[in-house]
Amino acid sequence: MIARLTGVLAESAADHAVIDVGGVGYLVWMSTRALAALGPVGGQVMVFTELQVREDAMTLYGFASGAERDWFRLLTSVQGVGGRVALAILSVLEPVELVRAVAAGDKAMVARANGVGPKLAIRIITELKDKTGGIVLGPGMTAPQVKGSAAGDALSALANLGFRPVEASAAVTAAEEELGPGATLDALVRLALKKAARPV
Repeated sequence: MIARLTGVLAESAADHAVIDVGGVGYLVWMSTRALAALGPVGGQVMVFTELQVREDAMTLYGFASGAERDWFRLLTSVQGVGGRVALAILSVLEPVELVRAVAAGDKAMVARANGVGPKLAIRIITELKDKTGGIVLGPGMTAPQVKGSAAGDALSALANLGFRPVEASAAVTAAEEELGPGATLDALVRLALKKAARPV
C-alpha cells in the first residue's frame, strides 16, 4: 500500500498531477481543491494517497489531508460511488462541509458534485450517517477540533452528553458561526444544544 508520496511536482492538470519521487513519476488523480493546494510545478510536495487495485487497473488517488483521504474511503464504500465521483464530491465540498451535509441530511449539498444525482446523494447520506464518527475530528476540521478553545470545549461537552461526534461537530460549528469567534463556552453549548434539537 502506498500511503503517501513526497517529491517534486512534475506536472499538474485539471484532474491529476505527476509527482516525481526519486526519478519515478507517479500519476495521482486528485480533487481540484487538493490540486490547488500543491503549488507551482517544480516545487516540493507531499500528498496522502490511496491505491485502488482493480482487475484491469491500478489507480493512485492523492489528497491534501488525512481527513480528505478518510472521506474518500467512506465515499467509495457507498454503492455507486467510484473514485472519480468521490473526487468530484471532494472538489466541491471540504471534509467539514461533508460532515455538516451528512449530519443535516442535506442531499442538495452533496448533489452539487458532478455525477451525483438526487438518488445517489440520498444513498450517500443514508449510508454514511453512522460511519463518520471516527473521522470528524481529523485534520480536515476547523475550529471545533481545537482543544482549549471555547468551540473545542463545547464539542467535548456535547460528546459527554451522549451526542455522536458528527452531531456535536455540526451543532457546535453552526453555533460558532452564528455567535462569532468571541462567543463564551456557555453560550456556545446552549446554542449548540438548540441546533441539535435537544433541550438545554
